[in-house]
Amino acid sequence: MPFRHHLPFSLQQSARAFRHLFGRPAGRTAPGLDPDCLQFHLTKTIAGAAGALTLDLALRIERGESVALLGPSGSGKTTLLRMLAGLVPADSGHIHAFGRVWLDSTRTVALPPRQRRAGMVFQDYALFPNMSVRGNLRFAQPRGRAAARADELLDLVGLAALADRRPAQLSGGQQQRLALARALAAEPELLLLDEPLSALDARLRHDLQDALLALRSRHGTTTLLVTHDPAEARKLADRALRLEAGSLVAEAAPAKAGTTTPGALAFDARGPVLSARVVARVTGADGETRYRVDCGGHRVLVRGGPGCALASGEPVQLRADAWVATPAAYSSAADAHPTLTRQAG
Repeated sequence: MPFRHHLPFSLQQSARAFRHLFGRPAGRTAPGLDPDCLQFHLTKTIAGAAGALTLDLALRIERGESVALLGPSGSGKTTLLRMLAGLVPADSGHIHAFGRVWLDSTRTVALPPRQRRAGMVFQDYALFPNMSVRGNLRFAQPRGRAAARADELLDLVGLAALADRRPAQLSGGQQQRLALARALAAEPELLLLDEPLSALDARLRHDLQDALLALRSRHGTTTLLVTHDPAEARKLADRALRLEAGSLVAEAAPAKAGTTTPGALAFDARGPVLSARVVARVTGADGETRYRVDCGGHRVLVRGGPGCALASGEPVQLRADAWVATPAAYSSAADAHPTLTRQAG
């Protein structure tokens, strides 16, 4: 049975909402701003289940870069995307996007969503139910763009043969492909993806990840992706960030599975891990076995996990209770306390 998704509002309301999000930008490039990057510093206090949470987020993303944002639920990931899109106001801060000022609280500048070249893809797709597949894309396109551009996008996401169908006649994976293609049809400079693949099964996620890679390769759109899946971050992102309690606590290139280079920082299903290599086995003054490990130029003494018996030169992983941003952070402690395990791979 086809996956059905009915929106609780009319076509006219859908159209107004889309124009609110994806209308054409206003203004010119501001002198002195870098036209090839997105740079922001935003603060906002939000209410959460555990009380008020203050977001304080600063980041620079280069044009064409894909950045994954990981972290526990309630840490502020979706709120950050919505602030960038202009759907949620920041308490203070600035957004300098590709040479234009989207937000500057000190000068009371705050462009509405329709004047920011940001496309956002939500978990629930938000397609126009009364339009065809092609119609959804044509509606999103800037005025004057040729229909061939929409057909090219449909072909790229594998929907060309379904161009005359309505969204309700598509499967969940096909609807998500359409949502991605429609966001790109608006020609955004920034693509914001809020866990767009989380509701799909593993096979569909894999297929759509491939589609996203193809879209990025073709269009080079700067992308900020919220995900809970470290494997997805490794596949889709040039860089991964971890957000905890409203702060960006670490960033790293999401290393490929099996990386054993000392100092390589990666994410797995439980959080961050740091690749290291055993240098020597040491017996502490208390008689407990410890291991001196090399974390990419920094050596540190660590306790082994339960049943740990490691040989010199063996690749290992360090996992701390709290995130450790760089190998250098370990070197300040005479005796760190992360869990030490054999390197997976």
